[in-house]
Amino acid sequence: MLTVLDQGYVRLVNHMGSDLTVVNAARVSYAKESKELSERDIKLIRFLAREGHTSPFRHVMLQFEIYAPLMVARQWWKYVIGSSHMEGTGDSLDAWNESSRRYITEEPAFYVPGAGQWRGKPENSKQGSGDALEWEIGQKHTDELMRYIEEGLRKYEAALADGVCAEQARLFLPSYGMYVRWYWTSSLQAVCHFLDQRLEHDAQREIQEYAKAILELSEPLFPHSIGELRRPNGEA
Repeated sequence: MLTVLDQGYVRLVNHMGSDLTVVNAARVSYAKESKELSERDIKLIRFLAREGHTSPFRHVMLQFEIYAPLMVARQWWKYVIGSSHMEGTGDSLDAWNESSRRYITEEPAFYVPGAGQWRGKPENSKQGSGDALEWEIGQKHTDELMRYIEEGLRKYEAALADGVCAEQARLFLPSYGMYVRWYWTSSLQAVCHFLDQRLEHDAQREIQEYAKAILELSEPLFPHSIGELRRPNGEA
């Protein structure tokens, strides 16, 4: 498990397959199977990735538990929605199960940037962020956010005390910075697609940190497949 941001984390729960799984999935049509990964097998992985023959990479699966602010979760969710189109299967090979405050009333946790973590607007884009703001401005907004969260928590707890159901009381909680927990199960191809986009320099800083954690946990398991799928522009 790797810690991300102030209170978040990514935990590798389970995985299925290896680089050898990719090789054997590709060779099954010839009724051939490798017992150990060879240099010839590594070249095959490189060929499959370079030529866009991606179905063998979908026989490898990873499962993560993720605890992240809602703003990160909602960016992440679109990879589940889009995976059926990206993989060309008609059905998504991603699964997502998220904790719900309809059923639980565990103490809410919130992402609060420190005084030196607030970023300004980008100079040449309508979205994203630029350089860090001055410490004094950042401290002002950290304090404002804390007050806002405290007020929301007070109203949430008062609603629960009055007997309001959890699924309605949660309306008082400030949403975008609130931490949520979910399981994400995905094919290796879909994981690499997520990494390609969310490790880019112009991706939101917070989700970049989660993508780095996903890569750090995944790469030792599938070093050749991830390396080739993420090789820019099919470089040799």
